[in-house]
Amino acid sequence: MKRINPILLGLSLAVACSSMAAAQETASMPKVLQITREFIKPYKSGAAHDKTESAFVAAMSKAKFPAYYVGLDSLSGKSRALFLTGYESFADWEKDNKIVDKNPALAAELERASIADGELLDEVDSGVFTFSEELSYRPHADISHARYMEITEFHIRLGHTGDWHKLTTMYKDAQEKAGTSAHWATYEAAYGTSGGTYLSISGDTSMADIDKGYGEDGKKFMAALGEDGMKELDKLYGATVESANTQLFAINPKQSYVSPETIKADPEFWAPKPAAKPAVKPAAAEKKTP
Repeated sequence: MKRINPILLGLSLAVACSSMAAAQETASMPKVLQITREFIKPYKSGAAHDKTESAFVAAMSKAKFPAYYVGLDSLSGKSRALFLTGYESFADWEKDNKIVDKNPALAAELERASIADGELLDEVDSGVFTFSEELSYRPHADISHARYMEITEFHIRLGHTGDWHKLTTMYKDAQEKAGTSAHWATYEAAYGTSGGTYLSISGDTSMADIDKGYGEDGKKFMAALGEDGMKELDKLYGATVESANTQLFAINPKQSYVSPETIKADPEFWAPKPAAKPAVKPAAAEKKTP
């Protein structure tokens, strides 16, 4: 797939690979996250993009490529697809790139798929991010039952990194006290965008999780902070955060290349069986005149 092909690796900003299901240890989170964004031409998403992306999935599956990725479709903002690939280190990323270099057949299939996919796109960019355990809260690494991802991009004011850590600690402490279901993984931009850029990613098994966050959990959080705590949090937030932008994405299994274990955990979502073709009715017997 083009997000692995070294020729197409670039830099940018976008999203991360986290979710729900049974909570995992933070050590299981990818330490390095490579994210590619594809901005789709008007009316070229949906089935058309699923078709071109399936060529990458087929090529990776055939080659038994070791680096898996998750595809997301935007439900807010400009029409775009995101592709998230996690690595344990930059050295592991390099190893995977060399696999493509040493496999001419795979490289050729990826190139053909890229050309076809490019006909549907306005723009492509990519970015590299590193995981921050300190800034994360109960991150979930198992994406097998994930359906949506909420991603917030923060730009921190220069010289306020310490305040950012203090602000996050206050926020985490309040969530802990409130006993909410909140969870997120935080990644810091390493390449491709301005310094002080952080991504906070959380996953949802359904949109009912989003309702809970805005409703029940939101009330618990406010109560845990109290009026004075909210004022302190707001003041520190205003002094620390230059801008923040939250977007909602749906996981697209047709554009994802995931592990056999992930598929096995929820095969109906990740690898649904093709719909059975309707039975053909036998032709009516031709009537003959007596």
